[in-house]
Amino acid sequence: MMLTPQLDYSSTCPACGSKGMLIFYEAMNVPVHSVLLMPTREEALSYPKGNIRLGFCGACGFISNTAFDATLHEYSSRYEETQGFSSTFNRFHRALAQRLIDKYNLQNKDIIEIGCGKGEFLMMLCEMGNNRGVGVDPAYVSERNSSPAKDRVAFIKDLYSEKYTNLKGDFIACKMTLEHIHPTFEFVSMVRRSIGEKTDATIFFQLPNVTYVLRDLAFWDIYYEHCSYFSKGSLARLFRKSGFDVLSLSTEYDNQYLTIEAKPSNGMNDNTLSEENDLEELRSLVQHFVKHYPERLQAWSDMVKRIVDGRKKAVIWGAGSKGVAFLTKLNVTTDIMPYAVDINPYKRGTFLAGTGQEIVAPDFLQTYTPDVVIAMNPIYKNEIQNDLNTLGVRTELVTM
Repeated sequence: MMLTPQLDYSSTCPACGSKGMLIFYEAMNVPVHSVLLMPTREEALSYPKGNIRLGFCGACGFISNTAFDATLHEYSSRYEETQGFSSTFNRFHRALAQRLIDKYNLQNKDIIEIGCGKGEFLMMLCEMGNNRGVGVDPAYVSERNSSPAKDRVAFIKDLYSEKYTNLKGDFIACKMTLEHIHPTFEFVSMVRRSIGEKTDATIFFQLPNVTYVLRDLAFWDIYYEHCSYFSKGSLARLFRKSGFDVLSLSTEYDNQYLTIEAKPSNGMNDNTLSEENDLEELRSLVQHFVKHYPERLQAWSDMVKRIVDGRKKAVIWGAGSKGVAFLTKLNVTTDIMPYAVDINPYKRGTFLAGTGQEIVAPDFLQTYTPDVVIAMNPIYKNEIQNDLNTLGVRTELVTM
């Protein structure tokens, strides 16, 4: 049964503080983590679950999981989020680092990365620009850092909080982290306080683009870790409210990522960018999602049914958050799809939270010989097809 959108007056927008959010999507009893390494199927199946109730703020356009409970989360070295084993992603990542170095003259500068993960991007910036860095993230693993610049970079294995606002940098990056933060205004305001009077500092945030999720009906991109969803306009409004001037807004990686570049406000610049005026578009996209999402869900349900009815063997390729959300929402159990493929060697032999699929290496498919491979992200289609060709695996490759 699909949800009828309803205004929840008890919900307050974490970005602008307005009362009342339009609840337009629900997913009940979903794993609260998608990329934690689960050593056994039993632990994967019994891992804690939570609820998703997405609310849209009509005042600023922010979308939030109004049922989010941060106490359920476990960010640690078990959190295996890296995309650094993909050649497609690494080309994008390196080009992004070079663009920022060139644009902001990041040579011999001090760089801070909030939510640095395994440190790949921070190390790129420091290697390519001869910079110094500090990364903050509880999931950092020092044994995996072989960068020649590691002597110039310090890592703090912790969540960024007020106790680290003493860290000062010429460039502050925060990639794929803000979407995990529920009190978004408090968090961005804390970053602004950390800068203090260093008004020449540049801020760069990257996060998922909610307009992509809404327009493409990408229900597999909605999962518990991501409690906050932004468009260009809602992100800019948050940054301006938090004391920043917005320099640029853009989408990258086939429109999946949203980026903002900003500087501390001097109170003199109140010019908004044309891309910020998106409230009407967002309202329309929410309506589009509500109307057409059931069709997309049914189409994939029918696909799974055809696999079952045809006694076909199928696997997903991409044992991350998209995969967990896809399998959970469609209730795909291990008797339907027992395996999930991933190129990250640290995931192999572990199990997907919630549904329990075993994570295997691509070469497993040489003996398993699946009839269907479902790629969890279309941007990797060519890379996956090349891997299948190299392995000599002849199968139908389907993308989201």
